[in-house]
Amino acid sequence: MKETIINQPIFFERNRAYRVYLGGKLFEGLFGDAPEDSHFPEEWIASAVVARNDPPRRAREGVSIVRGTDIYFDHLLEEYKSELLGGAGKLRLLVKALDSAIRLPAQAHPDRAFSRIHFGSEYGKTESWLILNTRPGAKIFFGFRDGVTKEDFVRAIEESEHDKDAMERLLCPIEPKVGEMYIVPAKTAHAIGAGCLILEIQEPTDFTIQPERYCGEHRLSDHEMYLGLDKTIALDCFTFGEQPQAKCTPVTTFVDNFMKIEALIGPEQTNCFVINRITLTGGAFPISLSDTYGIYIVIDGEGKVTGDGYEMSVKKGDYFFVGASSMGKYNISGDLVVVECY
Repeated sequence: MKETIINQPIFFERNRAYRVYLGGKLFEGLFGDAPEDSHFPEEWIASAVVARNDPPRRAREGVSIVRGTDIYFDHLLEEYKSELLGGAGKLRLLVKALDSAIRLPAQAHPDRAFSRIHFGSEYGKTESWLILNTRPGAKIFFGFRDGVTKEDFVRAIEESEHDKDAMERLLCPIEPKVGEMYIVPAKTAHAIGAGCLILEIQEPTDFTIQPERYCGEHRLSDHEMYLGLDKTIALDCFTFGEQPQAKCTPVTTFVDNFMKIEALIGPEQTNCFVINRITLTGGAFPISLSDTYGIYIVIDGEGKVTGDGYEMSVKKGDYFFVGASSMGKYNISGDLVVVECY
């Protein structure tokens, strides 16, 4: 059975992960879920990463399970590393869909150098956001306002014990629009505001330093804020001064009557991952990356994935993984929009 699985596009069981914040209502429009907020506001997509929940809600929470089996994806990757990962050797990204009903705490993520020293990991957490949908008044926050110093930040941490807006006043608000793409480099202060359905593509870790005392009504412990690090060390995850550019402009790399391919994130923004958006209007897109894997998420429309003797219908909200040894053997066709991550 595994030999068949690894030589075809791999689909997964649904994989909503527990978080302390409420959200997920907008999953109705993407996955067809009940339109309600809960503590399962994230869908982890083709994931080999364990969620850092303390305590965990279920064994190996966050790791995907191959559809129709009890096979954990990370175990499959380890057993068939060459066939699935090719020259990449490791699954170097994590994809999530998330929808928050509240503003999340101000936070930053470590870069690779910090992670190696303090978490024993070769990955930091540079991430990117594709805005899929919004609620009225949706916002994101990116970077510190001009003139904010580390001293201002430390003072706001203390004030957040009794003033839930203390940290927000230091950050730059953005009103996002559907279809926009943002890059969030490691060590950049940011927060997802209430009302954003986001496709998040990031390095494969769950490291977050969030030195704000509350996440909605949940009072964060020191461990949730600093991941067991000394506060002084943890705050080195934040950079001050000039902030990087957040919004990315899509670049059209191919267009004809049936297909448009846009580069959303590429080497100009980060060396951590590549993201393309493929819009098909009756055309066919060949899944053909060189010596690596790809993760594909249908964000609109419907169609099918076909290959030699293989056909699988797909629609908005479906996602799948294609391994290195399967590249060049399958096509996506129909009237749909697909995000390609690798």
